[in-house]
Amino acid sequence: MLVEGSYIVCLAIPGKIVEMDGQSAHLAVVDVMGVRRRVDLALLQEDAPMPGDWVLIHVGFAMSKISEADAIDQMQTLTMLGETQAAMEEVRGYGLEGDGQDQPGQRLKQ
Repeated sequence: MLVEGSYIVCLAIPGKIVEMDGQSAHLAVVDVMGVRRRVDLALLQEDAPMPGDWVLIHVGFAMSKISEADAIDQMQTLTMLGETQAAMEEVRGYGLEGDGQDQPGQRLKQ
């Protein structure tokens, strides 16, 4: 329920590209706080990300490349705002995960 004067905010979540998808040139496996998901990189073709790069993700699409420092800052901000759980629910809901199982990975350094 929206309260008058309240706002709905869309989350952009930082993730680290851990590998490129071998079957689709515009998909990559991205680690977000230990959960790995396939993310679509098609919007970043002019400055294509590579494994090791950080990206901001929204609804399964990488929207922009960011630095590791910015990624850590973004996750700390989400944590401070109490939005970490909402961010992880978004990541799990992308629907690009292949087999539907979470794939444990390294957690974000803080």
